[in-house]
Amino acid sequence: MQPRMPYDDVAWEKSEEIADTWILQFFDHDVARPVGNFLLKHHRPDDPVRFAILGKGAFNIALWMSYKSGTAAAIRFPQPGAAMFPEEKLRNEVAIMRYIRDTTSIPVPLVLHWGPKEDSPLEIGPFIIMEYIEYDTSMYDLLNFPECPVEERGRLNPNIEEDTLKALYGELAGVLLQLSKPSFSRIGSPSQVDDLTWEVTSRPLSINSNELIRLGSFPQSELPSYETTFATASSYFEAIAEIHIAHLTHQRNDAVESADDCRRKFVARCLFRKLARERKLTQRWIAFDKGPFKIWCDDLRPTNVLLNKDHKITGVVDWEFTYTAPIEFTYAPPWWLLIEKPEYWPQGLDDWTDVFDRRLQTFLQAMMDCENAAFVKEEERLSGLMRESWESGDFWIVYAAKRGNAFDSIYWNKIDQRFFGQTENVEEAWRERLDLLSDEEKDEMEELVTKKVKEMESRVLAWDPDEYTLSHIDIAKTHAAKEAKKAEEEREQEEGKEDEPKSKDNKVEVDAIDARPIDTDVEQMAGKLAELAA
Repeated sequence: MQPRMPYDDVAWEKSEEIADTWILQFFDHDVARPVGNFLLKHHRPDDPVRFAILGKGAFNIALWMSYKSGTAAAIRFPQPGAAMFPEEKLRNEVAIMRYIRDTTSIPVPLVLHWGPKEDSPLEIGPFIIMEYIEYDTSMYDLLNFPECPVEERGRLNPNIEEDTLKALYGELAGVLLQLSKPSFSRIGSPSQVDDLTWEVTSRPLSINSNELIRLGSFPQSELPSYETTFATASSYFEAIAEIHIAHLTHQRNDAVESADDCRRKFVARCLFRKLARERKLTQRWIAFDKGPFKIWCDDLRPTNVLLNKDHKITGVVDWEFTYTAPIEFTYAPPWWLLIEKPEYWPQGLDDWTDVFDRRLQTFLQAMMDCENAAFVKEEERLSGLMRESWESGDFWIVYAAKRGNAFDSIYWNKIDQRFFGQTENVEEAWRERLDLLSDEEKDEMEELVTKKVKEMESRVLAWDPDEYTLSHIDIAKTHAAKEAKKAEEEREQEEGKEDEPKSKDNKVEVDAIDARPIDTDVEQMAGKLAELAA
């Protein structure tokens, strides 16, 4: 059994092609200059000094302007091909950042201005302008194993000193403790109604929702509509279970390895839905089925936590996939204690579990110290609830709900036997569970198997991205055609040179920017853009 269900590689290639091509425009001074001027129009405390690329993340690109006084501001755009709900994502982030600034002491960037694509310079895309938070390092850099190559996935340094680890965990424990205090009556994305009122008015936009559309061949119509919010935790878990089934059904490529692999995945999803419908997934916290619901950020992790030289938090950034969620989400200990997710752990799920259990004890002690320092009431303490979530296995229910591509291994190894009894062979457990499916579900399974086996005969792009991404497909195609033509011309030139006399002075000039992947050298990108915008 694979540790995770692969993404649709055909969709992934198209996604990266569009995003990477779109990034290239920022090397054009006719684009860079209007962007810089636009930022200055909305924030100019004094004379500007430098304008450059701040960084390219998974979903956005950010550019920053430094000023004579030493302050700075950033403008950020979502990348087409990567962000499938760009304006919704940005609007939600602005709302939650303002809410957090108003109701907590968590240091988040001050939003200076934001708007839709139509209001952006050259209509590049929806944007947000924020004050830049100065920092010396990130929590990720301090927790990660030493000299980890940029291109490799990070994981917790196994030799980190216990006191250092506890201190760093304690910084983020304090953030989680503050996020657990506000309460909402529905599950979804909050927005500001007036100066004093915040209400949940739209669907919970999660990272998984974005990735389903981007990499899972998932139709947008299969997600809850924009106006959909949830009144109960049980209804939200059931909706997630239905989405897991639809994901398996719709992902065009790479979803299954064989007919039996398809059956195994379908059975797991049907049984998860069965548990959700019977409210067994939420049984422990049934008293909170109708709320209150707590703030949850899918992307809260060490990478987005900025620290000063004393290793204290100066800022927490990237709140784009934040919504109110069932209390089970808040009570589950954070997966990021090891930096790496369980489905990507090199030594496998069992080893991840063992290492996590050991590090969790350090985190819980750090959480208790935070609770004691803040004089938190016994019923509001997270430390004991997180321990219970881990020991009971509720942690894995929440994780399986949030991580569609990690679902199968988590379900069969951590959830199935808890509810349906022991099995000798996890790989073949699905056969033992067939009797738990209805006749209708068994028929649906065989129809799906026929469909999936047929789909394995060819690989096509089945994609339903947002209009923002679709508008850049032709641009990406044109760029790809130019690059292919350029490569062919260079190949023909090289072949022609094979018959020419060799010379020590015979050199081939290569444009450094065209020759390297766009996201491999942020500093060089920043320098180039600074030159163009000067």
